[in-house]
Amino acid sequence: MANRFILNETSYFGAGARAELKGEIAARGFKKAFIVADKDLIKFGIVDMVTAVLGDIKYEIFSDFKANPTVKNVKAGLAAFKASKADFIIAIGGGSSIDTSKGVAIVANNPEFEDIISLEGVANTKKKCVPIIALPTTAGTAAEVTINYVITDEDTGRKMVCVDPNDIPVLSIIDAELMATMPKGLTAATGMDALTHAIEGYITKGAWELSDMFEIKAIELIAKNLRAATANGKDMVARENMALAQYVAGMAFSNVGLGCVHSMAHPLGARFDIPHGVANALLLPIVMEFNMPAAKAKYCDIAKAMGVDITGMTLEEGAKAAVDAVKKLSLDLNIPQTLRDINIPKEALEQLSKDAFADVCTGGNPREITQADILELYKIAY
Repeated sequence: MANRFILNETSYFGAGARAELKGEIAARGFKKAFIVADKDLIKFGIVDMVTAVLGDIKYEIFSDFKANPTVKNVKAGLAAFKASKADFIIAIGGGSSIDTSKGVAIVANNPEFEDIISLEGVANTKKKCVPIIALPTTAGTAAEVTINYVITDEDTGRKMVCVDPNDIPVLSIIDAELMATMPKGLTAATGMDALTHAIEGYITKGAWELSDMFEIKAIELIAKNLRAATANGKDMVARENMALAQYVAGMAFSNVGLGCVHSMAHPLGARFDIPHGVANALLLPIVMEFNMPAAKAKYCDIAKAMGVDITGMTLEEGAKAAVDAVKKLSLDLNIPQTLRDINIPKEALEQLSKDAFADVCTGGNPREITQADILELYKIAY
């Protein structure tokens, strides 16, 4: 069996890297941009930081989408894109902006998927999407380097995980200055999202040597920098390291898959609009405990990457040290610790477990899991 690894064409890293944008646009012969960014990024001047380097390049802005973008949002974005006569997309923001952009860009060049819901899973698109330039403003989703995006089907209350090599941005600019105004809560949650990507990507069934190399480095960077980035948003060294960590984690998990933390987090976002990073952060240590029997040796690697000295520990003790390190990081960052803390009703757990078991990420979980197991995990989280 061959292992496939897909990455985007070009990425720039570093504070102020957005200055490369105009030259890259000119070199690629693009004429007019369709900018996808949420209203808060417009309100707080982040979009202005990007448009200021565009010079005479024309653009229109689309911001009519939710934090968990929906089928309707993508359809609205597609209509706006067509009306704009733009020839490329600039996605500014976190996963919501970039995922919306991917949905719009794919369907623009593959109109047979205009219902959007047929994009779920591995869609058999024939053409590459409209070119996307992605500028992330959060250090978490890594959507700028992945072949995945997530859209909520509001009719069924489900998040659709879409996997398509044709959706990957042609250019990504990871500029930590665009992340400097992230509030503490968002910094913590998105950072824990990145940690979830790295840990699940490291232990997933599809993991192999190349992906392992990236995920372990990402875990190490997050453990060393997330507390500092959260405590002091102006700590640009910590910000840049977190920006790099989430990108590195994305390079790998995009190619090898995830697990049950994500499959359980997705319905929390779809049905209750819980931010994805918060859902992942809350569930991560709970699912790690469940998966421990299937990944003890790799858990010891995780513990070491998180700075834990496991010298003299048994395999079981080293594995438990990894879970404990994740729990401590979560507590230090004031992450909500129970589903009650985020106002999830107990009567919803049964439906959530059905949705999670059907989620595409469940298949990558390192330990075989049933819907009854997932329900029990939700109850523990409750």
